[in-house]
Amino acid sequence: MGKIAKPLPVKLVIGLIYRQASLKNRALGYLKEHFGEIDFLSRPLNFDYTRYYYPEFGSPLKRIFMSFRRLFPQDRLSAIKRATNKLEERFSLKGKRRINIDPGFLSSGKLVLATTKDNCHRVYLGKGIFSEVTLFYQAGTYRPWPWTYPDYQSKEYIDIFNTIRAIFLSSGVHDEAPVSKVAPGRKAAGES
Repeated sequence: MGKIAKPLPVKLVIGLIYRQASLKNRALGYLKEHFGEIDFLSRPLNFDYTRYYYPEFGSPLKRIFMSFRRLFPQDRLSAIKRATNKLEERFSLKGKRRINIDPGFLSSGKLVLATTKDNCHRVYLGKGIFSEVTLFYQAGTYRPWPWTYPDYQSKEYIDIFNTIRAIFLSSGVHDEAPVSKVAPGRKAAGES
């Protein structure tokens, strides 16, 4: 029988989708105030993987990713998602969001995102929030699952998460959980 233990803290990662740089800057100020010092901030990336946000935000859209120096308990993800949803509402205009704030956490073996939308591969955390393992770490890099959003499958995004993982590992906290050698349903390189 396994022993119940407190999981190690993880790296808070947040992605922003926005059109107006001024809103992005205001959101960054709020996020720093509530979650602490940012230790990684990506350059603005073009966000053209979907038109889903165009009716609310307009276009063209940008995305940035950030991570925070302070590590967080994994069970805080639901509360963090509720806080970022309130921030989205605060920045809304006439009932339309103008920024999307996607929190998640990164460990040495996975990237987990929080969402309000249920699906067969998502786990309910409570208070209207679900989570999904979006990427898993295998053979020196993060890798997507069949359900992973197309943008999160891109080399550009995966390179960002690999960089954040290196920052996380340099903090001295290492997961007890094993890093995947072979994803479920997939064969390792060289297997027949």
